[in-house]
Amino acid sequence: MRVRLTLLATGLVAAVSAVLLWLGWMLVGEVAASLPTLAPQTPVLVDGVSVPAGEIAAALGRSARTEVLQVGSIAFALVVVAAAMVSWVLSGHVLRPVHEVTATARRLSAESLDERIDLEGPRDEVAELADTFDAMLDRLQAAFDAQRRFVANASHELRTPLAVLRTEIDVTLADPDADVAELRRMAGVLRDATRRAEGLVEGLLLLARTEAAEHRPSAADEPVDLDLAAQRALDAVRAEVEGRRLRVDATSRASEAPVVVGDAALLERVVGNLVENAVRHNVEGGWLAVSARRLPDRATEDKATEDDGPPRVELVVASSGPELDPARVPDLFEPFRRGADRVGTGSGLGLSIVRAVVRSHGGSVDAEPVPGGGLSVRVVLPAAPEDQASGSLNTGATVPT
Repeated sequence: MRVRLTLLATGLVAAVSAVLLWLGWMLVGEVAASLPTLAPQTPVLVDGVSVPAGEIAAALGRSARTEVLQVGSIAFALVVVAAAMVSWVLSGHVLRPVHEVTATARRLSAESLDERIDLEGPRDEVAELADTFDAMLDRLQAAFDAQRRFVANASHELRTPLAVLRTEIDVTLADPDADVAELRRMAGVLRDATRRAEGLVEGLLLLARTEAAEHRPSAADEPVDLDLAAQRALDAVRAEVEGRRLRVDATSRASEAPVVVGDAALLERVVGNLVENAVRHNVEGGWLAVSARRLPDRATEDKATEDDGPPRVELVVASSGPELDPARVPDLFEPFRRGADRVGTGSGLGLSIVRAVVRSHGGSVDAEPVPGGGLSVRVVLPAAPEDQASGSLNTGATVPT
């Protein structure tokens, strides 16, 4: 690029200089031709040579043009050489930040992603390129760090069921008097451990697929009524709800059906994960509230404003439970983060999957602790178009407590 810029600038200067030299040569001839005419007998010397008076204009023109060509050629060569040198130096100075970007990129590896260009100077296009490169490195470093944590946590989580499997098998094989009852007990333990490992692997695959690509609307997308999805999720955990004597409030109060469009299986997984978390991390005799509504047409992700915005649907799942530190609530959305103060078992991927699916559908999710103990999770998703929303039946009803 430096050579091309130098040749381009030198070529432009040479072309302009040649035009100027030609114009000077033409003008000198025109000026000489406009000299006044002398009498034929008048002696005239041009460059020491006697010239007839009638030919004085032509002789002066030829002499002036020759002088212009001689001096102009030298000046032309000097100007072209100077232009080439200046263009080479200036282009090198302009392209130095680009070389810094290239050198930084060559030095980078997974272990040195903390290096940045931090280009100083005027905020021009090259500085914008360097800043964009630094921002890309920030995202890459965050992704690599998250990947390292994810792999380490996944290895730790998978090690537990595998250790249970091996221990049970070793203990049973070491017992020469193991009977059918002992073998059946071992089989039950192995089944539970493999089920946990299978659920963990499925969660990891789902999380990886969801985070790898952004969801794009397609013909396969379906309208999903979040009220109905919440009812189905509560039906799935009804036995656990009754066993822990939880009070459930899932009354539909929305005037319009809270319908969204997207991957139906993933969206129902979002509702199911939130309801399951609210039940499993609850306390005996606690409460659980699920509500879904269509926000006003001029709603943003935070609150209704006068700014134009697409219609949105809000899903809130709140429950009682142990008290949570507000500073640690955002960590619950990270993989394998259950929170030291939360009870219950699970893979620790529920809220991570919720966040990944919601973001891939263009929505947002946040959580906040409930005063007195518990957690409230709020999901906001783009609402379905009116023609699709009107075709979805909202049959929400109060779930029996």
